[in-house]
Amino acid sequence: MKTIKAFIKSHPLLSYFALTFAISWGGMLLVIAVGGSGGVPMLAWVAGPPIAGILLTGLLDGRAGFRDLLTRMRRWRVGARWYAVALLTAPLVFTAILLAFSLSSPEFLPRILTTSDTASVLLFGIGWGLIGGGFLEELGWTGFAVPTLLRRMRYGVLSTGLTVGLLWAVLHFLAFFYLGRSSGAIPLAIFVPLDVFITVMGMTAFRVLMVWVYDRSGGSLLVAGMLMHASYTAFTFILAPLTISGVAFLTVTFAEAAALWMVVAVVALVNHGHLTRQPPLRRRAA
Repeated sequence: MKTIKAFIKSHPLLSYFALTFAISWGGMLLVIAVGGSGGVPMLAWVAGPPIAGILLTGLLDGRAGFRDLLTRMRRWRVGARWYAVALLTAPLVFTAILLAFSLSSPEFLPRILTTSDTASVLLFGIGWGLIGGGFLEELGWTGFAVPTLLRRMRYGVLSTGLTVGLLWAVLHFLAFFYLGRSSGAIPLAIFVPLDVFITVMGMTAFRVLMVWVYDRSGGSLLVAGMLMHASYTAFTFILAPLTISGVAFLTVTFAEAAALWMVVAVVALVNHGHLTRQPPLRRRAA
């Protein structure tokens, strides 16, 4: 036990990622292997980040770590602009891209505009976004991984976002294909690598924005983690067109990913090239 704890203290991020993937992918594949179907494998998959985050928080920091986690979860007194960024970034970007593409074909219209069951789409999207994406996943990602990189390892916002975003996106890959990714007429040998690349590109950009909001909101796990992730997950489902696949699907997701990176670039430019909050300069002694 001492050897394991020493390894975790020396490699906290590696330990988190290894445990998260083992629980999420291992649990999901095990449930599928024994005949589980429907939403049951997804429940096993979503267990990885929160279990890994809470377990490692306890092992590394004990009660002090849990108190800090709870404090960050309850940190709601942040500027209104951070709530706006957290809740509106994903729906505004996704809606703008889909409406632009819909000018060429109605198949690109957002799901919410074409479904016959609007209430169910909204309820499921918001519900899964808040519980699965926002609350549970972010107990691990923004609850443990992000502060580990920012505080323990002294990473900046961009490097933290790139690191966490890459692993966050890769973790989702198995779940996305379980839920159904249609390659259309594209051979899987071509579709899968392109899909992985675009997924990593888009989710990493959004994670950089999440880490930026976390840094600027004083470490609000509630706003920068749970609510921002919930918005992303909810509107990915609510707005995703019902019928597109193959080339159309890859084109739209690539455009969304590129748009998110444009948002990152604008944020960096507005902040004079600094995503990480800069400490105030000390006055020089007279």
